[in-house]
Amino acid sequence: MKLPCRKYYTTNNGILYQGDCAKVIQQKLKDQKFDLIFTSPPFPLNRSKEYGNMTGEEYIKWFKAFAKPFSDMLSDTGSIVIEIGNVWEKGLPVHSTLPMEALLAFKREANLYLCEEFIYYNPARLPSPIEWVNKKRIRTKDSFSRIWWMSKTPYPKSDNRNVLEEYSKQMKKLIKSGKYNSGIRPSEYIIGDESFSKDNGGAIPSNVLIASNTVSNSSYIKYCKDNNYSIHPARMPKEIVEFFVKLLTVENDSVLDPFSGSNTTGYVCEYLNRKWVGIEKNEEYIRGSIGHFTNVKKVAKDG
Repeated sequence: MKLPCRKYYTTNNGILYQGDCAKVIQQKLKDQKFDLIFTSPPFPLNRSKEYGNMTGEEYIKWFKAFAKPFSDMLSDTGSIVIEIGNVWEKGLPVHSTLPMEALLAFKREANLYLCEEFIYYNPARLPSPIEWVNKKRIRTKDSFSRIWWMSKTPYPKSDNRNVLEEYSKQMKKLIKSGKYNSGIRPSEYIIGDESFSKDNGGAIPSNVLIASNTVSNSSYIKYCKDNNYSIHPARMPKEIVEFFVKLLTVENDSVLDPFSGSNTTGYVCEYLNRKWVGIEKNEEYIRGSIGHFTNVKKVAKDG
């Protein structure tokens, strides 16, 4: 069946296209520039999923083909952020290296810098793989995925002051007292009297991001249930998207999610006042994603 390549709906800040990612880019977006390309593509699983994915070595070839088109659409100081989960070798209690190989192949093909690697930890993830974790008890629960932040330059636009976290109770006490055990640490790192006693508005976050993705009463899920649309099985938590949008962009910047799924990226960009473009080939997921928004103008006709 031939997929359409069309604008499906618009909002105040964004556009959602239906179609194959490569074709939409070539036909609709090749002359556009984006400050952030944020996405979680289908993972290189050993068996096909409903939302579509390549399997085995073919995944690397498929994924690497997007390196140049994505890089060409990126602004000079923009960033590409990609999340890919872990994969297990078929029938064996060992990790596949395909996700890392795919990310490396993409980075090299696009000639990008790896600004930082993040770990997305989901504490609520169910134990898996069942065979090795639950039944034979020879492995632990797999509950994280990798997120690579890449760019054309070692100094892309970014500001960690936009993603500061609330200070701990202990840190608040320390700032209030103005007393800290300064001096030379065993690592030979020298901490001055004022290094950790100054109130900077919050704590700098680490590159381990924690989000459970257990929301069951969102407007998106309610909309899907009310209209009998399939709920996307691999939704990205909005907290993860929000972190990178705030870290790497400012208001009115442009963000692209080329594998938008349930369009969490568009939803976050909408309320953070970023311009966004999403691409998704599955019409069922596109229809469900409308539930994120209250200002949708539908372009494509049902049918």
